[in-house]
Amino acid sequence: MALIMPLKGIDPKIGQNCFLAENATVVGDVVIGDDCTIWFNAVLRGDVNSIRIGNRVNIQDGSVLHTLFRKSTIEIGDDVSIGHNVTIHGAKIKDYALIGMGAVVMDDAIIGEGAIVAAGAVVLSRTIIGPHEMWAGTPAKFVKRVEAEQSKEINQKIAHNYLLYSRWYTHPDEPNPIDQQ
Repeated sequence: MALIMPLKGIDPKIGQNCFLAENATVVGDVVIGDDCTIWFNAVLRGDVNSIRIGNRVNIQDGSVLHTLFRKSTIEIGDDVSIGHNVTIHGAKIKDYALIGMGAVVMDDAIIGEGAIVAAGAVVLSRTIIGPHEMWAGTPAKFVKRVEAEQSKEINQKIAHNYLLYSRWYTHPDEPNPIDQQ
């Protein structure tokens, strides 16, 4: 069972139909929406400030979310995918965004709706990435615009898939819909 730990009298709040892997850690002032998945070795540390996560968000294996004491918070919108081994430190990520594997997003950065941060990118503090933009590199720089409908559709599909994968763990005796295709 995941480690869900109250701190300083604040209990994490977890929405309905969420999956938290056995060794995921959620501490303190964290609010997670409905239909979210928090995967193996992910750490959401709401010890020094708040973390707010929307609906249908997947936070993949090894990712770490943390903030600055009294200075930054994390806000993540709906249908957001946070790839494997991502570090988010005090940033705002809007609906339908995708943060690629191994990326780092620093304090007070804003990732716009439907934006894509490429794998391994480092988004520096106070960087503003516009809606439907793709950024890559270290430090991250603008690469191109992304079709609005395409980014929304892709991220909704990823979020749906991660909910499906979570059922393999919570309902192992159900038929696998992928096998039926």
